[in-house]
Order: sequence, then structure tokens, then C-alpha cells
Amino acid sequence: MSGGFLSQVNDAFDTAARFTRHDPTLLEQIKSCNAVYYVSFPIRRDNGTIEVIHAWRAEHSQHKLPTKGGIRYAPDVSDDEVQALAALMTYKCAIVDVPFGGAKGGVKIDRRQYSEGELERITRRYTFELVRKRFIGPGIDVPAPDYGTSAKEMAWIADTYATIQNGELDALACVTAKPLAQGGIRGRTEATGRGVYYGLRETCDNAEEMQRLGLAPGLEGKRVIVQGLGNVGTYAAKFLADAGALVVAIAEYNGAIHDPRGIDVDAAVAYKKEKGTLLGFPGATDIARGIDALELPCDILVPAALEHQITGENAPRIQAKIIAEAANGPTTPEADVVFAQKGTLILPDVWLNAGGVIVSYFEWVKNLSHVRFGRMQKRHEEESLRRLLGAIEGATTKRFSASEVQTITEGATEEDLVYSGLEESMVVSYHQLREVRNRHGVDKLSLRTAAMVSAIDKVAQSYLDMGIFP
Repeated sequence: MSGGFLSQVNDAFDTAARFTRHDPTLLEQIKSCNAVYYVSFPIRRDNGTIEVIHAWRAEHSQHKLPTKGGIRYAPDVSDDEVQALAALMTYKCAIVDVPFGGAKGGVKIDRRQYSEGELERITRRYTFELVRKRFIGPGIDVPAPDYGTSAKEMAWIADTYATIQNGELDALACVTAKPLAQGGIRGRTEATGRGVYYGLRETCDNAEEMQRLGLAPGLEGKRVIVQGLGNVGTYAAKFLADAGALVVAIAEYNGAIHDPRGIDVDAAVAYKKEKGTLLGFPGATDIARGIDALELPCDILVPAALEHQITGENAPRIQAKIIAEAANGPTTPEADVVFAQKGTLILPDVWLNAGGVIVSYFEWVKNLSHVRFGRMQKRHEEESLRRLLGAIEGATTKRFSASEVQTITEGATEEDLVYSGLEESMVVSYHQLREVRNRHGVDKLSLRTAAMVSAIDKVAQSYLDMGIFP
């Protein structure tokens, strides 16, 4: 594998830029990272010792504000990684028409080595440092969870920010994916996995795309391998199984399980929670190295773990017709070349796993408006539908039962509206990417490159509308 993560992202940008006609200076502005903040600070461990923590926050593009991106806690976090992920966030937001610039943060720790109290102290101090340098705020930069963080850390961030910025009306909008009681939104937990499902469903429903791959349309009966049973992988697997797909293998860092007859996803999740591992799951075959499961026979491979899992070394042995990138950067450029030669369809991360930021956008809007989605119109919609049913009964011999009335007239909840907006965003952006790809010819432009072309065009238009570039 050549170059660092940021170099790979920039190479993908350069490949896509050749299909555009934008001024080279404008392209350089879009590609460059606007600001990177590195900070180190001491924390007191529970045993009384002092440890220095290293952390970053990168704001890749401020063509739209605020910038948006997760915070990860991992031992291999680096300047290169946060800049690469921030760039991907810029392109991701543009692709799905979410009005944010891209950002990303990271704290260089293995969270498993710290107590909850220590993690809280690290999170609050990191937030303080971001506030001090104006790298966080509802109209500046809005973090979210990433690898190694969750709603709990977001709650600590929101509380710390609100304490420092005492009296700021929109303080809760400084971070997303918060618990519901702290301004979170229903549907955020499963958003990325549900977005993966919507993207795969729309792709598999396209008869032309499936014919090119030699597959029948639809998700029904398609064999799926999922790598990573974290939040994204779990929900993606559940929604795909509910749609009729067959999850034949699940891979984790400490091993994998395989059953060609299909794995009960809910049972596998419960087993892992109880045992701490998938190995030994009843009815399935254990695979000692989780990465080896990616090479088993399947139609769809869903890498939902960390980056660089599919490389030039193992790509030739991967049998999937569709690679659905639920994780960030799971496929290396060398693997892309192999898949292009094999005719494998890659659904790129920069589009497919955008569900999280889409629903984070909805949460941000909710926090700024200070009203729950559906609260204003739900009862009005229900009463309007009841009057409509009454009018139908008055004009015909039809009589609706009480259960039919309840089902037909039920107004949209916040969760319903979130799912609807997420589905609309994923479906519309998929067809935009296909249009870009087909405009240049399927053989000339992969869906990954088409996604980058779409992102470049949209970001470039923002700069042109500002009048900065002629």
C-alpha cells in the first residue's frame, strides 16, 4: 500500500478532478485542508499518575458553515488520518446535499485502557481546548461520534460547551448524536446502518446495474458478508436480513462465523454481548482470522470496520459482486484496480455511509429550531385524514373499522420523518451519482470517481457563488 491515508484521498480527488473543467487554483483550494489544531494536555489517572493526552481537530473546508465530522478515540489517531477523514466529510456532505463543510477529530487513546471517569475527564478537557481555539460551536464546527465514541461522550461535550458558553441559546447544537434527553433525535443511532441499507436496496433494485453484474434485481436471497458488528454493521445486517437478504458470515477482529444457510443477526448480536466474541455461535463454523471471512462466497460484502481492510493482496480472492463500503476507507487504491478489472461494483464510503451525517443534520436543525419534528403537525394531519375517511364513508357504502382508521390516519412521528428524509437523501444522491457516471461512460468512471466528481462540482459551485473565483 503506497502513501498515507490523506495521500490516498487526495489521489482520488485528483483522479476525479480530471473529469471536471474547474480552474486549477479552485481545485487546489477545494483539496487543501483549511485548518488543523493539535493539542496536548495532562489528565490525572485514577491511580494518581499524570498522563499527557494528544488530540487533533481538522476543519477541511469552510465553504459552508458549520463544519461537521466525528471524533474518534483510537491509539493510532494521527494528523494524517484526521485530515483525510475531514476531507472525506467535505465530499460526503456535498454528495448528499447536506450544507456543512467537512471536519474530523481524534484523541490518541485506547479507550479500553481507561475508566469511565478518566474518559469523562479527557472528553471535557478536549472540549475545553476546542472552545478555547473556536474549533467547536453551533455555527463553527459541530462534532459527532466516530470509532471509539458514543452518545455518552457527546453528552459530556454538550454539557461542557454549555457550561463554558453560559446562556448561549443554541448551545445544544454544538454537537450531534446526543442522548434524546439532551436534544438528540430519534433514529440517529441506526442512521448509518439504515443509510447503507437504503443505498444497497436502491442499487439492487436497478435492473440495469444488476444485469451488468449477472445478478437478479432486488435484495431477496442475496448472500451478504458483514465485517464488523459494531453499530453500523449491526444495523446494516439487521435491515438487510429483514429485506430478505441472507447474512452468511459475520467477521470481527478476533474471528468470524460462517453459515451458508444464513445467520440470525439478532441472535448473533445477543451471543456476542453475552460471550464477548462471535466464536462458538451455535450452528456456525468458526474462522480464526476474521479477515479471511471476506473471501468466502457471497454477492455483497459490507466492510463496516476500519480502513484498509481490503487491499491489493486479498482483493483477487474476494468473490463478492458488490462491495458496500459502510466503513471509512476500507478499500485501498490497489484493491480498486483489482475490482475494476474484475467488474466488481464498489458503492463508495463517501456516499454509502452518509446516513449518520444526514440525520445529524436533522438533529442540528431540530436544536436550532427548538421544536421536535412532527410536534406541530402530527395531530392536525390525523384529524384531516379522519375527515377525509368520513367524507369517503359519506359518499360511498364503505365503512372503515376502528383499526383501519387508526392505521390510515396515524400522523408521522419524529422517527418517521427522520427515516423519510434519510431515504430521500440516499435515493436522490444515488441517482445523481449514476447520472454523472453514465455521462462519462460506465467503463471510464467508477461510482467512487463519479461521487468525487459530484462533490467537486458542488463545492466548486459554492466558491463560485461567493465570487472568490472568476
